[in-house]
Amino acid sequence: MNLSSGVFIVGGMGYLRDLTLAAAALVLGALLVGCRLLPDGLRQLVGSFLPWLLVPTLLLAVVALSLGSKLGLAAVLAPILAWSLLFVPQLIERPYRGESADAVRVATQNLGATGTAAELIDATVISVQELTDRNRASVAAELDPSHPYVATVGTVGLWSRYPLDDIERLDLNQGWARALRARIHAPAGDITVYAVHLGSVRFGETESRNRTLRTLTDLVDHDPSDRLLVLGDLNTASTDPQFTPLTRTLQDVRTGLAFTWPSDFPLTRPDHILTRGFTPLDATVRRTPGSDHRAATATLAPTPQVSR
Repeated sequence: MNLSSGVFIVGGMGYLRDLTLAAAALVLGALLVGCRLLPDGLRQLVGSFLPWLLVPTLLLAVVALSLGSKLGLAAVLAPILAWSLLFVPQLIERPYRGESADAVRVATQNLGATGTAAELIDATVISVQELTDRNRASVAAELDPSHPYVATVGTVGLWSRYPLDDIERLDLNQGWARALRARIHAPAGDITVYAVHLGSVRFGETESRNRTLRTLTDLVDHDPSDRLLVLGDLNTASTDPQFTPLTRTLQDVRTGLAFTWPSDFPLTRPDHILTRGFTPLDATVRRTPGSDHRAATATLAPTPQVSR
């Protein structure tokens, strides 16, 4: 092999390396900006963990830098820019601030195997999921003394310091009731609350969750209530494209990314506090014993009622 052929081979390998790095950057950028175009199943998987695409993006940048690939470094700027536009505003979002004498503190918690929601008794309204024969008595023992108004449907429960009425069992197209709608008589005015646990989602099996999400969205869109809450495990991340229709009329109350699952090292946020007719004063995520989900909490000030 003469020198010229050796240079040609090395140059060809470098060209192939640059193209490989650029192609990988293109794929990451396409996933970030075109997640909703993916086929069902893959769309939910990528959408639920979309913020974590920063990890392979940064690794790709490190590889391109270590190999001295100018094309690779230039190409990786695209997914970095896309990620920054999507998520940096959330990361630098200032916490909610303010006070209100009429503020209502709410919380939602998937109890898991042995959770009791005891750590949430400072909330005015508490929504729980995975309420079963194993934990029902202990949850009631913890919450009933401070939250005497209770509504339960299947594995979903709602505890309130204020009176509840108009309690309605909801089958969100699951074939059984795993949600409820109720009216809370708060001092500043009535609040309609949906306590829900949407269908489970697994890779390749998303139709049940999508169907329940569409049904919930339709109910909320046609609900005339000025002040409305949706509390629960929606099995849907904020970055899942399927979630967008629900938040066209409701505010997703959180500070930052606020992941809730799994509790030991949260990677996504299926647990939500969605509101209409409220101004958030604070929003937190709280780790609670016995559950594989962290609890989501928020303090909400009612806004003046207006006709819809």
